[in-house]
Amino acid sequence: MKLVDTHTHLYLEEFDNDRDNVVKAAIDAGVTAILLPNIDSTTVEAMEALSGKFPNNCFAMMGLHPTSVKENYESELALVEQKLASGHYIAVGEIGIDLYWDKSYRDQQADAFRRQLKLAKKYKLPVSIHTRDSFQDVYPIVKEELTDDLRGVFHCFLGTADEASKIMDLGFLMGVGGVITFKNSNIGEVIKTIPDRYLVFETDAPYLTPVPFRGKRNQSAYIPYILEKTAALKNMAPEALAAISTQNAINLFQLKMDNNE
Repeated sequence: MKLVDTHTHLYLEEFDNDRDNVVKAAIDAGVTAILLPNIDSTTVEAMEALSGKFPNNCFAMMGLHPTSVKENYESELALVEQKLASGHYIAVGEIGIDLYWDKSYRDQQADAFRRQLKLAKKYKLPVSIHTRDSFQDVYPIVKEELTDDLRGVFHCFLGTADEASKIMDLGFLMGVGGVITFKNSNIGEVIKTIPDRYLVFETDAPYLTPVPFRGKRNQSAYIPYILEKTAALKNMAPEALAAISTQNAINLFQLKMDNNE
């Protein structure tokens, strides 16, 4: 079973002591493609080092995370475009709007988001979208910018059935993560109604660790636990759902998995 972790931050300091082992554990678990969304200029070097060390398994995105949109966001966006122009990235991400932590830069976040959607269209790359407490802000912008060149995934989807329907109408996918394994989460009731062709899997490591490891550091090797829970909710064989979700990720991110180690 080949699996893809479509969203993970294995370059962060939480993995400094055992990063190579974490990547190898993921590969051993069948997670042969590990997608790395950027946060801001402070994370580029570590992210590129990881993708450089495991070029057949770790694939970098380039973007400015909404919680990093501050007074200097113009210079941050300039770096994003400079990096995207190199052609070394598989997607524009992690981008979006986050109104959970801080609403004071709401307008700037919206501006940065829209401009990065335009960059995605310019460079014909998919996007990985962050929508924490902000679907009502994000969705209209995506709809306004939508063209045949704009495609992507709403990462860590925790929305309603109506929001899922709107995302599917855009032709976008939804990322399913560890929250689906939480006992107090009702997202499974929504996910099980979404057609398989719109789903991909992710960990968002080191965050949102699935059961039975909740409370510990998340890692890409835990994708099978997310897969198994989702397959059970959908009354499917895990192998069947794995094949579909992996192909969804390959198609969206144009992954070359045949040569993976």
